Amino acid sequence: MSRVAKLPVVLPKGVELNVQADSVSAKGPRGTLSVPKPAAIDVTVEDGTALFVTQDAALIPLTGTLRAILANMVKGVSEGFERKLELVGVGYRASMAGKDLNLSLGFSHPIVFVAPEGITITTPTQTEILVAGSDKQRVGEVAAKIRGFRPPEPYKGKGVKYAGEVIIRKEAKKA
Repeated sequence: MSRVAKLPVVLPKGVELNVQADSVSAKGPRGTLSVPKPAAIDVTVEDGTALFVTQDAALIPLTGTLRAILANMVKGVSEGFERKLELVGVGYRASMAGKDLNLSLGFSHPIVFVAPEGITITTPTQTEILVAGSDKQRVGEVAAKIRGFRPPEPYKGKGVKYAGEVIIRKEAKKA
């Protein structure tokens, strides 16, 4: 059995886990998420914890994956996830116009990014962007798309980077 799948998922107060034949859904104060479930993996909920059991040896790794996804779903519907991005560079700015994120990243035109459903984007300062939501995968995907507009370059470190990300700097050419 997978070491990850042996650990139960503890359900916080206010979170319900609904197990059906082909899917598992979590409902909490921040919304509802669901994930498909293979028929050979049994998920049982008792006393506020979810347990995972499989008899098929080929699905043991998938059991650990399903457990990790469900743990992220439970955390997402109870607390939520967020990623912080930083803009580094002279004149690089971010601002919100309704649900649209306006980015000025040194191009000849501004970049307008529309936030998808279930994701909230805020700009506490002109050089910080906060991406928040209940689905960990979607929050990371949106943060990666925003970072992809101008990834940090290795010579001056300018661009959009994750908070706490270390940019390995290269030495410039010597004449």
